[in-house]
Amino acid sequence: MEKKTVIFALSASNGLANEIAAHLGIPLGLCEVKHFADGEIMVELGESVRGKHVYIVQSTCAPVSSNLMEVLIAIDACKRASAEHVAVVMPYYGYARQDRKAKPRQPITSKLVASLLEKAGADRVITMELHATQIQGFFDVPADDISAIHIIGRYFKELNLPDVVVVSPDHGGTTRARKLAEMLHAPLAIIDKRRPKPNVAEAMNLIGDVNGKTAIMVDDIVDTAGTLTAGIQMLYDKGAVAVYASCVHGVLSGPAIDRLKAAKLSGFICTNTIAQDEKAAQYPEMTVLSVAEVLGGVIKAIEESKSISETLVDYTW
Repeated sequence: MEKKTVIFALSASNGLANEIAAHLGIPLGLCEVKHFADGEIMVELGESVRGKHVYIVQSTCAPVSSNLMEVLIAIDACKRASAEHVAVVMPYYGYARQDRKAKPRQPITSKLVASLLEKAGADRVITMELHATQIQGFFDVPADDISAIHIIGRYFKELNLPDVVVVSPDHGGTTRARKLAEMLHAPLAIIDKRRPKPNVAEAMNLIGDVNGKTAIMVDDIVDTAGTLTAGIQMLYDKGAVAVYASCVHGVLSGPAIDRLKAAKLSGFICTNTIAQDEKAAQYPEMTVLSVAEVLGGVIKAIEESKSISETLVDYTW
């Protein structure tokens, strides 16, 4: 792999890319990202990629559009430098929540992002826990949506918590929550909520029993933590003795950290699909789990022409 494979890190995911490279036993590729005074971006490769398989690691978290442009420019640089194959490792796929026309005259921006990546020259996209699995169908190149729920499940299984119930914060996350519930051999509960406008959620009702139990809420994304705030309070009102919250993508924008601190959580768990160094300093009680080993395993499977699904079995339990 060392002679044929190159992994480049862009601005948003340098730490994760270093972990992935270390797991694979190869050095991180030399790459410099420059932001000029007028906002333009330059990505310069510091080594030859001619005939090589390139993996560009970058989550399109805040600043979303700037990070997305870095990816597009990096792809173009690799293609113009005669890379044989360019794959984008995008653990957090920005704009994933704009996956349909919820109202007339709205864009489907997640499809636009897929088109931009393909047009720039991406031969493959690897992402984690897409907000909507149908986004895979927006691509005409291979798109791998890797689940991170087993990483969270392993963490909670090691805690050996008593009387656990897994809670989905809405109907849309039921499949994800059921997967975690099966891993923990625990019952499932669902919060029935409505969202009157973006980033505003109102908890309405609870389907299931949490009385006297340890509740584990699981979601794909925690943004402003409004959903958690409403849901956690409902769980305590319904008799839960302890509440843990977990997610794959800790966006944690705006008042999220303050809300989490005030939420009386027994623990908050997320992964490093989005770098959490700054947020962890503000909220040291947060537990951050690494996805590097899993993504490294996926890259290794691709490079060795092995089944990704069979490879992922090695990382579940």
